[in-house]
Amino acid sequence: MRAIRIFRRNVANAVKSIFRNFSLSIASIICTTITLVIVSLAIIASANINNFTKNLEETLTVIAYVDKDTSEEEIEVVKSKILEIRNIKSDEIIYKDKETIKKEQMENLDENSTVYKILDALTESNNPLEPEFVISVKNVEDLPETATALKSIENITNVQYSESVVERMIPIFDVVQKVTIAIIIGLVCVTVFLICNTIKLTIFARKSEIEIMRLVGISNFVIKLPFVIEGLFLGIIGSIIPIGVTIWGYIIAYDKLEGYLFTNFIKMLEPLPFTLYVSLALVIIGGLVGMIGSYTTVRKHLKI
Repeated sequence: MRAIRIFRRNVANAVKSIFRNFSLSIASIICTTITLVIVSLAIIASANINNFTKNLEETLTVIAYVDKDTSEEEIEVVKSKILEIRNIKSDEIIYKDKETIKKEQMENLDENSTVYKILDALTESNNPLEPEFVISVKNVEDLPETATALKSIENITNVQYSESVVERMIPIFDVVQKVTIAIIIGLVCVTVFLICNTIKLTIFARKSEIEIMRLVGISNFVIKLPFVIEGLFLGIIGSIIPIGVTIWGYIIAYDKLEGYLFTNFIKMLEPLPFTLYVSLALVIIGGLVGMIGSYTTVRKHLKI
């Protein structure tokens, strides 16, 4: 019971302190709000980029064409060399011979079309189509190096994949993530600085009270607690608006964009439960930033 009374008193003191230094408290809350809005945007962008990369890794395949005159024994040698490449998913290699490719192409054509009739007339001996390996990779970012390694294998005549996606979009996404992280770190530092100043004024205002608490033997933990709680409250209050912006903003954007970002190739994550996870992260980040700022100031200025 005594611990509960002490905690309730410290919470009350923290709330009073917020209103006592209202202007600085508002400045800290505003800065926390701005920071967390950008943090939210960064999390949303990063999560959707990671989801895009994951989907790309699952769906993007590399087609390695084999010389049409390659024997079955040589095909096995080619396959073994493909499996030696580290970025290849060994359990997701599909080999298609000339007859299989011919049938697949015919399935997508009208039986009365000229191309269909030409394909239908082809035999094993005069079929000009090249056998192919359909290959999945472990890491899309290493795909250009993987393609180069495949091209170096004897009897592989050509390698095809969505080169424009890998070489243009993924590097852009990487730059966006790095820039966003740098901005977030800068804003978090500014927020911690403002919260430190708010707590510093509180310490000076309660200097005499703190001295009395020391004299009567109150523990350092009890003296520090209200300041840390105050920082926690400032951080949590600052997360309220970003949470609203995250939930409603993402839902509206998802509906307006019909679930796709920039292009139909990049599918967005479903709003629920994704936005709830992001909101929880914002509350935790806001609270931690506030507590870190408060605790740092308490240690420095109270020297207890």
